[in-house]
Amino acid sequence: MPPQAPQPPASDPVPYASAAARSGLPWIEEPVAYDAILLAGFGGPEGQDDVIPFLRNVTRGRGIPDERLEEVAHHYRHFDGVSPINAQNRALKAALEAEIERRGLGLPVYWGNRNWSPYLEEAVQDAASAGDTTLLAIATSAYSSFSSCRQYREDFARVLESTGLGETVTIDKVRQFFDHPGFVTTFVEGVRAAVTAFLAEGIAPEAIRVLFSTHSIPLADAERSGPRDLELGEGGAYAAQHRAVAELVMAELAESVADVAWQLVYQSRSGPPQQPWLEPDVNDVIAGLPAEGVEAVAIVPLGFVSDHMEVLWDLDTEAMEAAAEAGLRAVRTPTPGVDPAYVSGLVDLIEERLRGTPAAERPHATALGPWFDVCRPGCCENVRAGFKPAAAGVAP
Repeated sequence: MPPQAPQPPASDPVPYASAAARSGLPWIEEPVAYDAILLAGFGGPEGQDDVIPFLRNVTRGRGIPDERLEEVAHHYRHFDGVSPINAQNRALKAALEAEIERRGLGLPVYWGNRNWSPYLEEAVQDAASAGDTTLLAIATSAYSSFSSCRQYREDFARVLESTGLGETVTIDKVRQFFDHPGFVTTFVEGVRAAVTAFLAEGIAPEAIRVLFSTHSIPLADAERSGPRDLELGEGGAYAAQHRAVAELVMAELAESVADVAWQLVYQSRSGPPQQPWLEPDVNDVIAGLPAEGVEAVAIVPLGFVSDHMEVLWDLDTEAMEAAAEAGLRAVRTPTPGVDPAYVSGLVDLIEERLRGTPAAERPHATALGPWFDVCRPGCCENVRAGFKPAAAGVAP
């Protein structure tokens, strides 16, 4: 059964929403005639001169001086100042357009970023100029937290107001897709391939460890992730969703290949030392594996939809170096990228909303799904700034 959440009072508005989503119901089970798809990305620099301006955008409002930003910039400098994320989103946009055309849905795809060109403002204005005013957004993040869901929704609201299109354009959002089969497939196949290869090398199952890695976030943000009325344990919806998907992947592995130990780990911490963040760190865990008799490790980028900087630097560089120092055989498994199953799954999410598919009929691979079409009151609060206006959710 889908997770249950209280129904909002009839007077609770859902700002900037289509007529159907304005009801505030958790799942929109009536067809909506969307005009276009809004692909919302994080954005990234595409040259050395872009790096510091990009990082200023990412950290806007926090008062972080450029000298501190330069400490983070070396990740991008290592790759000539170019983040792969924009090229990946161009490829994803093209793949979505091809699948939408193949299905005969007739929906254009507009792409905009939160932190770098092309910006969301440009995408929304382009859509409105073309007469496409009822938009369905796909954010390139699968899980629930402030930075992976609500911040996108706040950006939608900010853009609609700053462009003067708040009375003209509506933006709904597809549900968080962490447990949609199309998203999960890549991880199942990647873990199966990695463990099968280790076994073929003569490594025993008990000497193999699977580490599911995702971006760490402040513990206070994690505890507020998801609806405030759902009791999902330590780390809130963010940690619960990752754990549920990891459990699913490992259950499939145990059935088809071997029973192997695993752990959920975190990476890319960037906060002050005194602020509690989700732990343990992936590199700390790797360093301790030899003492547990582990000889091989599969590092699974479970929290990421493509091979962007946190994957290329934090996993492919730092985590692989940690594994080498520990004397471990190590493999990093793939992200979904433009895998046909993933792209098809995203278009399935679009069709759910076009058709008004009942929640009970929507595919989901864990007991937590299907997640909500309209985010619930109080969902994913920003601890630093509180609640700002946001699209695609019931106002707090």
